[in-house]
Amino acid sequence: MTIFFKSSSLFLAQVNDQITKIDKFYALEILGFTVGDLLLSFGLVLAAFISHNILAKIIFKQLLKLAQKTKTEYDDRVILSLEIPVSYFIFTFGIYLAIIVFPLETEAHKIYTLAFKGISMFFVIWGILRLVDVASDVFQETTEKKGLSISGFVPLIKKAVRAFIIILGIIIIIDNLGYSVSGFLATLGLGGAAFAFAAKDTIANLYGSVALALDRPFKVGDWITVGNQVDGDVEEIGLRSTKVRTWPKTVISIPNNVLANEIVNNWSRMPKRRVKQIIGITYDSSPENIEGLVEDIKKILMEDQGINNDFTLVNFNDFGESSLNLLVYYFTKTTAWLGYMNIKQRINIKIMHAVKERGLSFAFPTRTLNIDRETEKNFENFSDQNIPQNDTNLPGDHGPTEPY
Repeated sequence: MTIFFKSSSLFLAQVNDQITKIDKFYALEILGFTVGDLLLSFGLVLAAFISHNILAKIIFKQLLKLAQKTKTEYDDRVILSLEIPVSYFIFTFGIYLAIIVFPLETEAHKIYTLAFKGISMFFVIWGILRLVDVASDVFQETTEKKGLSISGFVPLIKKAVRAFIIILGIIIIIDNLGYSVSGFLATLGLGGAAFAFAAKDTIANLYGSVALALDRPFKVGDWITVGNQVDGDVEEIGLRSTKVRTWPKTVISIPNNVLANEIVNNWSRMPKRRVKQIIGITYDSSPENIEGLVEDIKKILMEDQGINNDFTLVNFNDFGESSLNLLVYYFTKTTAWLGYMNIKQRINIKIMHAVKERGLSFAFPTRTLNIDRETEKNFENFSDQNIPQNDTNLPGDHGPTEPY
């Protein structure tokens, strides 16, 4: 028993000796910091790095696998959008803990805490902005599937929301850094008044953007004409201007303020496209053939799959100067330029065949000269033998005998 107590006492003495040595080692100072504080800080940094990788490579991967089992892909995109901001936030939090374990002065500790709050808010705003991108894409896909006209203005709404979040986030970060937000807003208000005066055109364009978003006269991809100067497809709707790709493939930027106060003709909103043309037939055609041709053209329009037969009109319309005029009036189902032209060409060729089969002819401008009997007799008496041999004696010929 005595030996046991002696051995235990010896073991405890060795343990205490080792603890004392460890405490002395931890108490050693390097660059003003103890070894214990440095080891703890390094451990926290290592833990933050490991957590960052585990969060990115394991947890989010598992969440993504679960999200991929659902019918919708929107939850997948939400997880992917949050992965980077959240993982970097965890890493930043570990770095912050690794710094504050050191025995810092109160002022330094306060500075690091405020900096961490500002950086944390940055990651929060970053994550929200990425969620806005996903939400805007989802909203645009939904509106396009439902055929809503607001789908073309989703990029404009997205930019406005992002700008609002960024401005709000900057104000919150300034507040977290310990600055007076009220003073900042007051300064911003005074500066904003001067800025507004200097940038009144830009502000007018922003109001124009709001008006376009509310009225929705067009969307990206629509074919529009604005006045007599712009004719093309809408390529981008921005906060300040709208870009239109013209048919020569140039890009015209139109201030939104101008668009909001200009007459915009949106050709893409046509449910059908009109064809109106006059067909001239020669005057030697019989009434029966003209009437038959009218019925032939009506049948052509009725049987063609590309024609919208809600309303068609074919009539012997007028006695022209050199033709019997038939009015052909119909609508194509497609509004696309290429499809419209193909249908119009097909109908025109069928009409040509119908005219040929009836033995008729298309008219062209002609003039008939009627001469009375007395004038005809004078022309008959005016024979070649009465013409003077000297060309210079011809009536009304007083020009030079030699060309210059």
